[in-house]
Amino acid sequence: MNIPFLRNDFVGFKEALAFKESQGRYRVVNKLGYLGKYQFGRETLKRFRIYNTSYFLKTPELQEKAFVAYCKVNKWILRKDIKRSVGRTINEIKITESGILAAAHLSGAGNVKKFLRSNGAIRFNDAFGTSIESYMKKFGGYDVSNITPDKKARV
Repeated sequence: MNIPFLRNDFVGFKEALAFKESQGRYRVVNKLGYLGKYQFGRETLKRFRIYNTSYFLKTPELQEKAFVAYCKVNKWILRKDIKRSVGRTINEIKITESGILAAAHLSGAGNVKKFLRSNGAIRFNDAFGTSIESYMKKFGGYDVSNITPDKKARV
């Protein structure tokens, strides 16, 4: 019997995150209006000049490109915090680059900065109660070194 598994690379990272967000479904919209496989908010999509949400939901390639671009932007925003924090332990969680990027996907880079710079004292939960800490723990340890920081990443 072949059991599928995800490797600890960027593909494994994005697929694990997508499964948590939407069970990997491209056309899903949650009750708060977050869209697609990676559950993007409309404001985040506007940053990448994506305004037609119907088209976005029907276009897997666009969703994949948006996710990569968002990771690049977050990696650029958090580059100093990544350098300072990776390898540390905060609230019993080993801080990794992939955990930081996953937490930024959940809460935004600004909230991750606050969490890291406060040594975990400033916390964030999304509307469903999911915490930065849970994403850092669940998605830690993936190799996301192929994602280059890019302030102006585009889709």
